[in-house]
Amino acid sequence: MTAADRNRHQDEPAFVLHSYPFRETSLILDVFSRRHGRLAIVARGARRPRSALRGVLMNFQPLLLSWFGKGEVRTLHSAEWQGGQPYLQGTALMCGFYLNELLLNLLARDDPHDQLFDYYRATLYRLANEADHAATLRCFEKHLLQELGYALLLDCEAGSAKPIQPELCYRYAVERGPLPDDSGPDDANGSAGFPVLGKTLLDMAADEYGDPATAQQSKQLMRILLNHHLGGKILHTRELIKELQKL
Repeated sequence: MTAADRNRHQDEPAFVLHSYPFRETSLILDVFSRRHGRLAIVARGARRPRSALRGVLMNFQPLLLSWFGKGEVRTLHSAEWQGGQPYLQGTALMCGFYLNELLLNLLARDDPHDQLFDYYRATLYRLANEADHAATLRCFEKHLLQELGYALLLDCEAGSAKPIQPELCYRYAVERGPLPDDSGPDDANGSAGFPVLGKTLLDMAADEYGDPATAQQSKQLMRILLNHHLGGKILHTRELIKELQKL
């Protein structure tokens, strides 16, 4: 196999996470591919009126992409729409952009995550077909952190490994897990960790978010954990969704 062959990839399953104009007629794509992870690809001439790529390089739609080259930015050779994924609309569309922003900020370049790719695809399908978008997002957030090596400890106490009791209250410490709630009442988000019910932790372990208290506490807990791993980066889609909910 020649060096050119090694740098050429054909019909790779992928999704476009983000795109922006490049020069007069081209696009830079940030894509999430199943076998090669997140990478940047230039789609030359994609913005020309007669380009075969117009209408193909869409967010949230499964594609087969072929590219060549090495280095920071590869060059797109062809793209084929695979279908099978309903178009996202309304709140589901905003949730899709939120997923993409998480991947853009948390995935390293050229780091394959084939199982996460499959889960992302399944999550897009859930967003398009199920009404409880919040539960879908919590499942994806938990799975994403697990794939990145930050799996949540949800069924036992940190340190002692005692099983979580649904009737007890705990404090979830970032990078440690749930601890017995024996800290002062004024330390809700301090060193003692985030206060959370044992039932919420067990519901999260089972991906069950029907209970209103579980839905609220899991949302707050995931926000704290994601903010920690994002290192202070602001997710614009999250802020936009919060503003829309105020209307």
